[in-house]
Amino acid sequence: MTTEGSNTTAITLRIPEKRDGFRLYQLVAQCPPLDPNSMYCNLLQCTHFAETCVAAELDGDLVGFISGYIPPQQPDTLFIWQVVVHEKGRGQGLAKRMLKAIAGREVCASVTHLETTITADNEASWALFRSFARDLGAELKYHEHFEKAAHFGGEHDSEFLLRIGPFSQPAIP
Repeated sequence: MTTEGSNTTAITLRIPEKRDGFRLYQLVAQCPPLDPNSMYCNLLQCTHFAETCVAAELDGDLVGFISGYIPPQQPDTLFIWQVVVHEKGRGQGLAKRMLKAIAGREVCASVTHLETTITADNEASWALFRSFARDLGAELKYHEHFEKAAHFGGEHDSEFLLRIGPFSQPAIP
């Protein structure tokens, strides 16, 4: 468990627990325009994938969460599914600290690359992952992966697959 914070607040980073599934569902609902997952999916993220996810708490409230997993076909890659930071946790570099916390875990000892998908207009996510790559001294590449018309039936913007690496496990501050 890592405690992060300023003089007035402390944000605790930890491995999610089963009880966080519903809290995660509520957190995403409070942070549009994030795509919501089913509550059941959130429960699985907090149980089956807990070791590659991180929960951030402030005064007992869930204020941040990153869900991720290591794809079976790519054991050297951590795929980040979703990053959510509530307004109470913004402006403190929380998202990058959460990324580094996951990537620094023993379960990620063999991870040399990070992947995620991002829409072209999601400036906050692009900035986060570019900064993460810079901090690790790693290359960042991307290409269109899920196309608006072909994969989303025209109902969601295209998603670009972003790949960072190779890198070694980051030191946790």
